[in-house]
Amino acid sequence: MDFVYRSSPAEIIFGSHSSEKLSDCMVKLGCRRALVLSTAGQKIRAGLFTDRLGGFAAGQFSGAVMHTPVPVTEAALHYARQIGADCLVAYGGGSTIGLGKAIAYRTDLLQIVIPTTYAGSEVTSMLGQTENGLKTTLRSDKVLPEVVIYDPELTLGLPVSVSVTSGLNAIAHAAEGLYAPDRNPVSSIIAVEGMRKFAEALPKIVADPADRAARTIALCGAWLCGSVLGQVGMSLHHKICHTLGGSFNLPHAETHSVMLPHTIGFNAAVVPELLAPAAAIFGKPLGRGLQDFSRGLGAPIALRDLGLTEGDLDRAAELATQNPYANPRPLDRQAIRAMLRRAWAGLTPEG
Repeated sequence: MDFVYRSSPAEIIFGSHSSEKLSDCMVKLGCRRALVLSTAGQKIRAGLFTDRLGGFAAGQFSGAVMHTPVPVTEAALHYARQIGADCLVAYGGGSTIGLGKAIAYRTDLLQIVIPTTYAGSEVTSMLGQTENGLKTTLRSDKVLPEVVIYDPELTLGLPVSVSVTSGLNAIAHAAEGLYAPDRNPVSSIIAVEGMRKFAEALPKIVADPADRAARTIALCGAWLCGSVLGQVGMSLHHKICHTLGGSFNLPHAETHSVMLPHTIGFNAAVVPELLAPAAAIFGKPLGRGLQDFSRGLGAPIALRDLGLTEGDLDRAAELATQNPYANPRPLDRQAIRAMLRRAWAGLTPEG
């Protein structure tokens, strides 16, 4: 058996109240002037870390938004240079983490990431950016954070809806990792364990959002599923979600939630043996099992509920089949358009 295995070099600090070690992490990295990043909605919470850092905080930028628009990155980059930042502290979910990566890609500033959702992008070398209505994705070691702090206490206030959709987003990383062309035995083991943790944790979080044990399990699942995304290439699911998000401004995690049963079901028809571990967790046929799981959590099921119109489907199918990612099932515009129509209407997935 021949394969190549590559893991993230980030230092992982996991545990309740581990975020209290932030200053120690900066000292260890040799940094003294942090720029704290967040979205506008997380400005107050991020401000607590800015205050806690005291003299180690050079400033705070709370303008991160979905899909990492280049103009926002340029504004944050200008501010980082203005204050003489020597590192970035990204507090929040994928929008903030993406902004930190985009700045690091352009400056090589060191990154400390404190994720508060479950998408898992903090342990990947991937950066998605949007400019002029198109979202493009790149891989570079320059965007890998140096330190990731997983503190379950910080996820207790995460709304159930965001907990669910960001968790389903992470499951998508793991599911596609099972049939990635560059998969390996280690990445597949991690993928299955990550999905299993979410299958256990998400229903418990829906039942009791303050369940610390479930929150801890889910955060561990985020790390595992994100690690898969960081190790292997993604396929149809991620291409479609990037298209829908970047070109139609659909919400990131919710789009992943809707598309997951359809894209994985689409590929399950040709690689059932590779997706068998996922089917053992969520049920057969896998596409329907994933949709039933999502529906049981109260996740969105239809793209039309996210703002996509039926008139958008032709262009979405066209964009999704341009420069396609490697995929186990051959792609053609008609088949993708039919799949998008089912997802738009909230119908049962193909497989």
